[in-house]
Amino acid sequence: MSGLPEYLRGAADLHVHSAPDVVARRYDDIDLAREMAAAGFGAILLKSHSAPTPARAYLTRKVVPEIKVFGGLVLNDTIGGFNVSAVRAALSVGAKEIWMPTHSAHNHKVHHKEHGGLSVFDGHGELRNDVQSIVRLVANADAILGTGHISPEEATALIRFAHTEGVSKILVTHPEWGATYYTPALQRELTVFGAIFERCFVSTTHRCGHVPFATIETAIADVGVNSTILASDLGQPDTPPPAEGMIEYAERMRAAGFSQDDVRRMMVTHPRHLLE
Repeated sequence: MSGLPEYLRGAADLHVHSAPDVVARRYDDIDLAREMAAAGFGAILLKSHSAPTPARAYLTRKVVPEIKVFGGLVLNDTIGGFNVSAVRAALSVGAKEIWMPTHSAHNHKVHHKEHGGLSVFDGHGELRNDVQSIVRLVANADAILGTGHISPEEATALIRFAHTEGVSKILVTHPEWGATYYTPALQRELTVFGAIFERCFVSTTHRCGHVPFATIETAIADVGVNSTILASDLGQPDTPPPAEGMIEYAERMRAAGFSQDDVRRMMVTHPRHLLE
């Protein structure tokens, strides 16, 4: 496996999947950490749609000290949805990111022609009280608030509220994917409230409808390098290994005309700042 070019040494992938999980993954936590460290990455953030990952990250760091490994919590049905106690516990043991629902989100289910699901809105179209409490916990912990798979309409209300509550690290999850597509105009609007857009390699694969790289490149040029991080969202057995995907991502960005400094900011500087 080739490694990162020198200008990207120490890069951080803030969205990567590994085992143990309820679905098949290419690597377990330890093997993933070893692969990413060998490729020159400085940090990874483990994401699971079904379980918290901070404890797994802690143990992985003990086994693979060559790379910083972090965890987070996704607010899906498997942890009780908008579970304030679960968020408080996860943050107390070092969770770096709290994601809104993904597979349990109403918006996700609608996209897949399913019924039900969780929304951040209550019956009156306002942010739920428990969601507001979770945002305040994230603000107090200086953690990252991820939008997950909620709709852009929901995310807009969430981001505006989070901004007023002092959340300084807001990540919009794969804004190019069909289920969570944010127009360039909306992206520009949300940057005013501190939103950063996590543009994922997986969106360009069969897993997310083969979004053209040109779509991502155009969005970055429009919204700005300073409002973008590049992440893999890889770890599936039928997609490239996360390290290889990120290396290819960087190469495509350079081929599209982004400078080494631009790519470094999106893969090293901004992600590492979010982890601080």
